Amino acid sequence: MKIQCLDSDRACVRKRMTKIQAIRQKIIKREYYLSSHADDEMADDNLGRADLENAIFKGRIEKKLTQDIRGTRYRIEGPSKDGRTIHIICRFKQNGNLIIITVYALSEEK
Repeated sequence: MKIQCLDSDRACVRKRMTKIQAIRQKIIKREYYLSSHADDEMADDNLGRADLENAIFKGRIEKKLTQDIRGTRYRIEGPSKDGRTIHIICRFKQNGNLIIITVYALSEEK
């Protein structure tokens, strides 16, 4: 049996999509915001948006961080374009927007 959802019924879509799928969908649609802290950290590690996006598409949610009054954060671990392992910390804001809080490499550049 198929369940059909109206475009206006976002709750239906959210219930059937995993968190990593929802995060990837925001990246595909370019519906995400990069904090100034994330931008600075990426520059320090010589990372670009392509590295961030690659890690999200090929990575996994490594940890769910729930002890924050502002909401649940997700730590995604995945590869940068040059193969380094990177972490992305992100959260969904109350309005549904995805904010990238920080991005950092776990190892030196190859």
